Amino acid sequence: MRIRTHLLLLALAALTAAGCGPDQKQTTTLTSPGEKTTIEFALAEDGSPTYRVAYEGATVIDTSTMGFDFQGQPALQKGMKITGVKHSTTNETWEMPWGEQREVLNHYNEMVVSLQEAQAPKRTLNIYFRAYDDGIGFRYEFPRWEGVDTLVIQNENTQFRLTGDHTCWWIPGDWDNYEHLYHTTKLSEIDALSVGSPVDHGGRMHIAENAVNTPVTMKTAEGLYLSFHEANLTDYAGMTLVVDPANLALRSGLVRSDRLGYSVKRALPFQTPWRSIQIARRAGDLIESNLIVNLNDPNRLGDVSWFKPKKYVGIWWEMHLGLSTWDYEITQSMNNWVGEDVGNVGHGATTANAKRYIDFAAANHITGLLVEGWNTGWDHWAGFEDREGVFDFVTPYPDYDLEEVVRYGKEKGVELIMHHETSAATRTYEQQMDTAFALMQRLGLHSVKTGYVGTILPKGEYHHGQYMVQHYRKVLETAANYQIAINAHEPIKDTGIRRTLPNAIAREGLRGQEYNAWSPDGGNPPEHLPIVAFTRMLSGPIDFTPGVFELSLKNKPNNQVNTTLAQQLALYVVIYSPIQMACDLPQNYEGNPALQFIRDVGVDWEQTRVLDGEVGDFVTIARQERGTGNWFVGSITDENPREVTINFDFLEDGVTYKAAIYKDGPGAHWKDNPTSIQIETAPITKGQEMTFALAPGGGLAVSLMRE
Repeated sequence: MRIRTHLLLLALAALTAAGCGPDQKQTTTLTSPGEKTTIEFALAEDGSPTYRVAYEGATVIDTSTMGFDFQGQPALQKGMKITGVKHSTTNETWEMPWGEQREVLNHYNEMVVSLQEAQAPKRTLNIYFRAYDDGIGFRYEFPRWEGVDTLVIQNENTQFRLTGDHTCWWIPGDWDNYEHLYHTTKLSEIDALSVGSPVDHGGRMHIAENAVNTPVTMKTAEGLYLSFHEANLTDYAGMTLVVDPANLALRSGLVRSDRLGYSVKRALPFQTPWRSIQIARRAGDLIESNLIVNLNDPNRLGDVSWFKPKKYVGIWWEMHLGLSTWDYEITQSMNNWVGEDVGNVGHGATTANAKRYIDFAAANHITGLLVEGWNTGWDHWAGFEDREGVFDFVTPYPDYDLEEVVRYGKEKGVELIMHHETSAATRTYEQQMDTAFALMQRLGLHSVKTGYVGTILPKGEYHHGQYMVQHYRKVLETAANYQIAINAHEPIKDTGIRRTLPNAIAREGLRGQEYNAWSPDGGNPPEHLPIVAFTRMLSGPIDFTPGVFELSLKNKPNNQVNTTLAQQLALYVVIYSPIQMACDLPQNYEGNPALQFIRDVGVDWEQTRVLDGEVGDFVTIARQERGTGNWFVGSITDENPREVTINFDFLEDGVTYKAAIYKDGPGAHWKDNPTSIQIETAPITKGQEMTFALAPGGGLAVSLMRE
């Protein structure tokens, strides 16, 4: 890893000596290296900490308050004084072991403001501010307090006062589930409490107040884009943003433990996660921003070359289509979960079926296989009530020879991706983790898909609370000891921890492809992914499972995938993940020339360019593959047809690329004619410009191979 670091200490504790004097400065500012963003910190007349954010000279976050409510302690907000201010600059370039790009610039100015209560008990608080040209971050640090060893936080009262009634793309602040469709409204029109269930997915939904989950993206009347999130969520409760429509403001709302009666319990000293705001003039710049990963600590694992970015197939989609079941006993235990009678279908995770997928993968340059339903416990999972002790993560069903599948896969160059569905019974999983990971290590397996369908056990905890943040982190850290990477489903939100622990390769955390197969509300509408690219994807990699070719879902007459075939191809470029699934059945790919794009497309990138886009409408992204220098372009649109013009000025000078263009065919339409596709080839060089027509719900995929 090549790192260039320059750390310049600009000012040290300028106010420490005069902190109690009558001329104490009450306002201090921080400006980003390129003078794009400015943070102003001040104490209000009552001694309350406040901050304000400007971008290119215009206020984007008006004067906003900060503070905490505790259990067993007075609130910490008023009566503060500044005792010190420290400024510094960091300018470094660090390398992603895998990712959207190889090198990441991390250039920011930092200001640390030290505060103390003017009156007894004179508690202290430090606030760290970082100003980047593409946004800002701040976090709280609680030092040691005399006579206090532990803090119990009931509420964090961080305010974000907006400068207008911005257009927002949001999902409700559900403490248990991110799998909602996005809504597009003004801030003042957000009504999270009226949002219905995202379709029963294990009984998970808890919306406590009118709040939204992050990332939440906004557009101002002046055309500025903002996205609010958090970074480095470590041993803390997940943050929702409570809506205050009367004041056009948001307030941090921490997920609470009903079992324990509080949000966060931490031993002093400690730091909170970063509260982050990405700011951009162009929507695509939100995607290109590295603010979230930059606010995380450097790689703690060192060399993780044991994980290889890959494409994979799986015994998974056939279960969602009702063609097979997770359940070896062929009971109807999954009927309530799927929402319909799946009929008398067979067990999917058999040795023979796994070998069939391995053969297909090996023939098509795909190096991974996911098998769900392989282990004992699925036949005792009905009702989602008493789930502790149900699943066994080392014992296969009798019709699945785990060792033989692994052996056969290795012979063909296909590595098994293990599957651990915990059913949200966290104590059972923690008891078995080391044994399960040791088995994987012995077999030479390096990645696992974990799942947490159902309400959390122990009862009274939520997927996004501190208890589960600790659990998800324990899984990551334990897995790293066995050289295993985690693809988490039903996860805590991504907050950039992949920089620190790069075995956090992907996660779900959104309404994914499977909703198209069984949700009674018609699946994901065409606008879903053009919103996701500018919201959920800003937080990190997504295991969305693209690649459906039989879009009409013949086996599910009431459902279909609401995109064209060309868009399914484009998703391999647009929706980023270092693991990308070719999710459809092998027989649906056979003989279709569009499969060539899946064979060719990369999964690990040297650089990424967002060429154009508008939140909820369309997006066009180009990515260059590491190692080969080949480029791939993906463009997707919502339900509206549109033309996109691509200037290929990102290509290398003097190189002719052989382009394969996969575009919507005559009459293509996401609903009426989704499989119409045209495939053309052409030589393309730097600077050429081409215009393409995208059908309603359509897309464009282009491979540019160096000749």
